[in-house]
Amino acid sequence: MGEKMNKEALVVCSDKSTGIGITVWDLETGEQLLHIPTCAAAPHGLLCLRNHFIVASQSNRHGSLGGGSIFIWPLNKPQSPLRSYTMEAICPISCTKDGIYIAGGAPSGNVYLWEVTSGRLLRTWHAHHKSLKCMVFSDDDSLLICGCTDGIICVWSMISLLDEELSGSSPILLHYSSEHRSSITGLVTMSAGASSIFVSSSLDGSCKVWELVSGRLLRTLVYPTSVTAIALHPLEQLLFSGSENGKIFANVLDFGAVEDPFVTTEDHAFVLKGHNESITALTFSGFYLISASEDFTFCLWDILNRVVLRRFNNRKGALTNMVVIKQSSLLPISNHQRVPNQFQVSLLQKYPQPSNSGTGITMFLSLPACHNKQTPIHFHGNNLLDHLISESRTNTCNAANETGEKHRRSTMGNKHDKACNGDKQAFAISFAGYDAMPVAMQPVWARFFPKEKKTENPV
Repeated sequence: MGEKMNKEALVVCSDKSTGIGITVWDLETGEQLLHIPTCAAAPHGLLCLRNHFIVASQSNRHGSLGGGSIFIWPLNKPQSPLRSYTMEAICPISCTKDGIYIAGGAPSGNVYLWEVTSGRLLRTWHAHHKSLKCMVFSDDDSLLICGCTDGIICVWSMISLLDEELSGSSPILLHYSSEHRSSITGLVTMSAGASSIFVSSSLDGSCKVWELVSGRLLRTLVYPTSVTAIALHPLEQLLFSGSENGKIFANVLDFGAVEDPFVTTEDHAFVLKGHNESITALTFSGFYLISASEDFTFCLWDILNRVVLRRFNNRKGALTNMVVIKQSSLLPISNHQRVPNQFQVSLLQKYPQPSNSGTGITMFLSLPACHNKQTPIHFHGNNLLDHLISESRTNTCNAANETGEKHRRSTMGNKHDKACNGDKQAFAISFAGYDAMPVAMQPVWARFFPKEKKTENPV
């Protein structure tokens, strides 16, 4: 049992056909652990909520009046999903680390923000002029980053998005970028020293490294072909970029002095070759890279030796979404087992409704006792945000001006200090990522770049 609690599994699905469905694979044995039929999620449209629910935006399913839908399945209970129907089709989705909020982006450029436990549609706004392609929350859940087909990247403050007094107006845009010349294909966040960083990839054949708070461009990595997917090594020192021709490029993320942030060479880069067609998704299981391609395969890589450890064939079609979960999430819970903590998800509202109105349908998932220390359940998000918003209003008259924004940032830093001392009211929106412990930048990546060129082992 202890071994299974630590093992990981891979959740995959496609956007091509609902017949492919969602499949959960044992990466070590290649065994199929679970299959959920009739699901097709858009790229970046699949996520695991608190390691206990699978959430997917349904690209080939429609609600009433031509809208879209989002399905939620519990991993350890064989039951039908919660089917939430939205005003329009939802493509990329993302959730906060604590599982309290889910955001979804539409082809129209609209973004929707829901509270998971109540299902309330908290905010909808026109964030972009073109279709949303990917979105991600910052490491501390205080900012929402969105990428679009026209190459525009926008960063939004969660305090602004969750302020009910501003719900009738456009939310405050922290900053935006139009440096990319084509569609955004990936967004990843990380911490580097005292700064929070995010990396964007694009079909224009580049990856750009940004400072999250200021929006300052730190570095540009240029590739010989379009970049279709990206993933960060768990040590956050290597960036892997999947390309249109099936190659996967690896680059060291060096945040030293940069003379020209717009163009950089590919020093310390190596290439993984194992696919014949475009890379559709990248992720990590521990220190092992997993890649999916339009050639109907996905591979588990030993990146130290640059070889494929296991190749999976998906004969039904190409996979566009991959999520790694703990195999322990699949363990069923007995009806007689009493567990003090329950995680609640509700139907996501199609239209904004008063805060005291319920959706009528909820799903409770009991969390195993062995997980209590790893995933404590605290749902004080609304009270916390009300507290932060109220405090911000007492110190500034205009939340939209520059002085108000500077005050919010300093306030968030103080809240983080309180959170470290046990103040639970300050854990959700503090800019924890901006003063986090520095990432150790010792040259551990040197192991990946031996002096002699290694020959690739046949798979």
